[in-house]
Amino acid sequence: MSQLKLELVESELKYVLEGLLTLEKQMAEVCEASDDPDEVAEVGNDLVELRLLLNPLKAKAISQFGDSITDFSREEL
Repeated sequence: MSQLKLELVESELKYVLEGLLTLEKQMAEVCEASDDPDEVAEVGNDLVELRLLLNPLKAKAISQFGDSITDFSREEL
């Protein structure tokens, strides 16, 4: 398996995490709401793979940049 090494600054990583977390939420909602067992199985498998990427990435991001890395609020202070 080939690999891609990537370096991101905090603001770039924030976008990546937000996108992955949004996708995770959408996939989980499909698994919860769908009556189609084939769809649930397919999306559920993809969700497992997504979480295998997301969970360690999120943990490393929080370790490096702090909890604020997962604050995606766009409200003005």
